[in-house]
Amino acid sequence: MINATQLRPGMIIIYEGDLYRVTSVKHLTPGNKRGFMQTKLKNLRTGLGTENKFRSEDRVERATLETRSMQYLYEDGDLHTFMDTESYEQISLPAEDVGDILSFLLPNHIVQIEFFDGKPVGISPPPSVDLEVVETEPNMKGATASASYKPAKLETGITIHVPPFVQVGDRVRVDPSEGKYLERVK
Repeated sequence: MINATQLRPGMIIIYEGDLYRVTSVKHLTPGNKRGFMQTKLKNLRTGLGTENKFRSEDRVERATLETRSMQYLYEDGDLHTFMDTESYEQISLPAEDVGDILSFLLPNHIVQIEFFDGKPVGISPPPSVDLEVVETEPNMKGATASASYKPAKLETGITIHVPPFVQVGDRVRVDPSEGKYLERVK
């Protein structure tokens, strides 16, 4: 059990007998009243979202999860297949369960998949992924001192903002949880 003030986005809690992922948390203190935590929760069984207020002194049960390293293998229609790197067991997850991380995944990337009672409930992206730039504006002479960024399309199809010196064919390191450029890879 944790205090409601310890809730953070991404946590998985057991609330009213169901598993919920915390998607956002705000601590509010209205006037002379006691503070509370305004949360947005997503039911992992039904996929429905809900908003809830927890008083600051409320206790919430955090789900105990098992985390396994899994390798992304391939996409088959709406299903995405992952393989356990230790047991070689394969699981297929629908695109909505994989979420936004899909935009940064190529075959053979390793991710952490969280399980509750043997069922996958969440995916943690790697801290960074290296992807190739397939489309961007040409480099402008003297633009290296500029603090401006330009759009670049990566090999997975997602567009991020990169510094002006990045060119087509360069490999860049990206933070998949933020979707931001980290550095150019040599």
